[in-house]
Amino acid sequence: MATATNQTIPTVLPVAKSIQRPGQNMEKQQRRWGMLFISPWIIGFLLFTLGPMIASLYFSFTDFNLGSPDVIHWVGLQNWQTLFSDPDAQQAMVTTLKFALIAVPFGLAVPLGLATLLSSKWLVGKRILTTLFYMPYMVPSVSGVFIWLAFLNFDSGWLNRILRMIGIANPPNWLQNESTILPAFLLMGIWGVGNAMLTMMATMSGVPTELYEAASVDGAGPFTKWRKITVPLISPVIFYNLVLSVIGLMQFFNIPYIATHGTGDPNKSAYFFNMILFKTAFGFFKMGLASAMAWLLFIVALIFTLVLFGTSRRWVYYGGE
Repeated sequence: MATATNQTIPTVLPVAKSIQRPGQNMEKQQRRWGMLFISPWIIGFLLFTLGPMIASLYFSFTDFNLGSPDVIHWVGLQNWQTLFSDPDAQQAMVTTLKFALIAVPFGLAVPLGLATLLSSKWLVGKRILTTLFYMPYMVPSVSGVFIWLAFLNFDSGWLNRILRMIGIANPPNWLQNESTILPAFLLMGIWGVGNAMLTMMATMSGVPTELYEAASVDGAGPFTKWRKITVPLISPVIFYNLVLSVIGLMQFFNIPYIATHGTGDPNKSAYFFNMILFKTAFGFFKMGLASAMAWLLFIVALIFTLVLFGTSRRWVYYGGE
């Protein structure tokens, strides 16, 4: 019995090892190849995203100035104190948040409405209309701003011409009035909702038709089907566009800077936070203070994003739920 036991143990162990080794080697090879293929992105992220972020965080506590880049002194919270005591920065942040509160609902409602319209069965010429609504998204932002500046011109703009034709003798001066300049920017932004519209249309096409058929049997109308079936099932895409809209509006810069020539007039009612950040960094070369502004904007955007993710479980419905 002892001899049989001694002969059995050596013959079983090598077999077990030979069965495990190929799987382990294959897994290691897959990990190595995976790391090899993802390494360009990792290197780019470390060099061009994480590295500059850490550097800007350090600069936000210094008096770093591009005019004298060799002389850097640690100033602690001085930049942050200057930032929170600057009335222009406070007004710019209020303007940015106010415009975000106005633009986010429109930025979701308009593409959702267009997607619903273009997904309907009775509409004729869907492909042409989809292309026309999507085309403005492909126009470069700077070119789009100049197009809208011509369209909203008080004297020769087509919008005011149309208003005069329908009987409005004194149309608003869209870009020179404090009460109309933000709505004018809203029109410029809504012009480029084609990408959000397209993603919502693609998701609507994947909603199971049997759900609509069952709702029809129960006597549900078109609006009830849209509210009870379509919107809940595309809510992940709505949430995705909502997060992108909030982050994008925290970076709102091109339209107001070009439209107001960087001044934010009239009366700084269009002076957004990114404009004062740009002026501080590349106008006055105060990179330390500008870094503090950038981090404040990042913190505000992060708070809004975390709030959205925290509340998403109440209204976002995924396929597995």
